[in-house]
Amino acid sequence: MLTSVTTSTPDQWAVLQNNLADIAGRHPGVVFASSLGVEDMLLAHAIFDAGLPIEVFTLDTGRLHAETLALVERIHERYGVTVNMVRPDPVVVKRHVDEHGAFAFYESIELRKACCGLRKVEPLRRILRGRPAWITGQRREQSLTRTELAEAEFDEVFGLQKYNPLAGWSLEQVWESVRARDIPYNPLHDQGYPSIGCEPCTRAIRPDEDVRAGRWWWEQKLSRECGLHAKN
Repeated sequence: MLTSVTTSTPDQWAVLQNNLADIAGRHPGVVFASSLGVEDMLLAHAIFDAGLPIEVFTLDTGRLHAETLALVERIHERYGVTVNMVRPDPVVVKRHVDEHGAFAFYESIELRKACCGLRKVEPLRRILRGRPAWITGQRREQSLTRTELAEAEFDEVFGLQKYNPLAGWSLEQVWESVRARDIPYNPLHDQGYPSIGCEPCTRAIRPDEDVRAGRWWWEQKLSRECGLHAKN
């Protein structure tokens, strides 16, 4: 059973690594889906630092920022680990672009979700097939759709156990831990991007906006999920 940490304590890091070790022990073959955002870099560091048998992968949609892709190489240099880059079917992507255009996601929620579906959801479904569990870096305070996020849940969409070990962490706790351990992170965070996705669908936020306001900013707040976390 995962141990919750809701306030910053000297044992916070140990609790996180113990939780991850417990997940790895109970679910051989578990994988961690990293968006390469600051939360996920914290989790990746915890995994690499403890030498846990958890495969780290990221969804390379073909539309990521150059800074995000460069971070993959920094991970290899720092930890000697190669992140598994999971990509969409190029034939399906080309068919969609030929039919709807390269930027159709701005036109409607349906077309945006279709783009997310073929570039993110299908590749995720492919890598999760046959796996016992997966781990994410989601936190409750990230958005209105995540306020009830559980630390452990059964993912009915993909048919396996799902863990969100940072669910109760605050953004301040995340950054304190990242800075204390000199964990590499995406430089876009220093340019006003607290949440980073595909380049055309992500913008910097203003000081008075919530951390997810820069994701699919042209849509209403409650529609701002890509489908990876459908239960939200």
